[in-house]
Amino acid sequence: MYNGLTFDNLNSNEKLYVLNEEGAYNEATSSQILATARNVADQLLMSKQPLNNPDLVKNFLVGKLAGLEHEVAAIIFLDSQFQLIRYIEMFHGTLSQASVYPREIAKVALRLNASAVIMSHNHPSGHAEPSMADRKLTKNLQKSLGLLDIKLLDHILVAGASSLSFTEAGYL
Repeated sequence: MYNGLTFDNLNSNEKLYVLNEEGAYNEATSSQILATARNVADQLLMSKQPLNNPDLVKNFLVGKLAGLEHEVAAIIFLDSQFQLIRYIEMFHGTLSQASVYPREIAKVALRLNASAVIMSHNHPSGHAEPSMADRKLTKNLQKSLGLLDIKLLDHILVAGASSLSFTEAGYL
């Protein structure tokens, strides 16, 4: 939910407007809307509240990853109180896949002194069902990070305005 607006109550027939340099309102472009959504998403995690609420994290990640035309794998690095250390879009791929390397995630987590991470990636196709490769990656990442005492809290898949939490779905 963003200021009382949820993705469920958006009407595709509604128009949004932006103020131009001359003081007139023009219909907002998709790029302007997505850029604003990404800024709003950043504000969701600005407070130092623990990120142990899947709905808050899913809304943040939908704001960051929805609308991208290629797969992006992002990691949220957290401290021992599950507060945000850093959000990093680590891997960029093609329309249907992105190569993710647990070793690289572990290196960054150790450098940031993170005790937990949340993995996320988008499906530009809009299909919110995890593939077998997604599930295998999640298990491999959980095992790899676990050896370093870094907890994988969740893997969140973003597909358009919808998302799926692996933890909530029982995959993790």
